[in-house]
Amino acid sequence: MLLYYITDRRAFAGGDAAQRTSLLRRVADAARAGVDYIQLREKDLASRELERLSLEAIRAVRDNSAVTRLLINCRTDIALACGADGVHLASNELPASTIRALWKKCSDREPAVGVSAHALKDVQRAQSEGADFAVLAPIFEKVQIGAKGIGLDALREACSAMSSERFAVLALGGVNLANAPDCLQAGADGVAGIRLFQSGNLKETMKRLRKL
Repeated sequence: MLLYYITDRRAFAGGDAAQRTSLLRRVADAARAGVDYIQLREKDLASRELERLSLEAIRAVRDNSAVTRLLINCRTDIALACGADGVHLASNELPASTIRALWKKCSDREPAVGVSAHALKDVQRAQSEGADFAVLAPIFEKVQIGAKGIGLDALREACSAMSSERFAVLALGGVNLANAPDCLQAGADGVAGIRLFQSGNLKETMKRLRKL
């Protein structure tokens, strides 16, 4: 099962400096706990600030894990400049195959490429274009932002349509410890989340997820 932590420093208490410190501490904790992927998703930051934070996050990951991979949201240029492990793409961005080709011109390391998906067609496109995985969302209703979930049936349909064991589908959107087993039973290869990994006792969360 793949576990995918998506960051949101603004969810932490305090001002900018305190939020940044809390985020980097959580990234280090997540890497130490064995999260498979961490997506640095701080979309509001200017390029220079995002690059600086990316470098610190990469250091936090590599100081604490040899297996956790850190991806930068959407910014392939910053991911390459900072030596990140890959990039996470929106469903309407350049194809994963194009990103891989660009990456290989600049680095001898194979990138991890994830893609956001909101329907079966997005998942199919992500696979056909060479992504490593798709993050399908929102599975469950997210009352706080008024987003209606697509449901477990849509997740099941997307997972059953995949033609390669090398491609993974992760469930995102309202996923918690109570409903994560339902996502796995529907065929998901793992779960993704912000609050799932960013709030509460991470060690206990990871222990319970790994038991599923």
